[in-house]
Amino acid sequence: MSHPHGAAERAEHIAEAERRCAAANESLTPLRRRVLELLFDNHGPAKAYDLLPLIDSEKQAKPPTIYRALDFLVRMGLAHRIESLNAFVACDVGACARSTIFLICEKCGGAEEFDAGHALVDLSEAAKKDGFSINRTMIEASGVCGACQAAA
Repeated sequence: MSHPHGAAERAEHIAEAERRCAAANESLTPLRRRVLELLFDNHGPAKAYDLLPLIDSEKQAKPPTIYRALDFLVRMGLAHRIESLNAFVACDVGACARSTIFLICEKCGGAEEFDAGHALVDLSEAAKKDGFSINRTMIEASGVCGACQAAA
């Protein structure tokens, strides 16, 4: 399932996130950056309250501050909110613009992100017939990952 990114990969993602924010006339503030780094380093989806104690103590971060940072990251396409878990994961830069499927492991809590691509062609076509234009779709599937099945 989801695994932490390496330091070089994380630095590359953060640099791209900064470029994206600058292009949108937004700021990747130190707190937003730190929350994004924590999402990249996390082994699976993280809740705001999971991130709170990991924020440097001198920042005096409060839950609403973390939620605002997470909302910003989702809006900028830098993170996903997994509704069923009320948790967040970092996404590949630019990946949030596509349709996504999350496979969520009920045992280890990991979440694997896949490009929904062709899996949603029928849905898109059906929506078009009804005059509806889909901008983005996210599907969450719950089950048991291969590693947990092998460990059983």
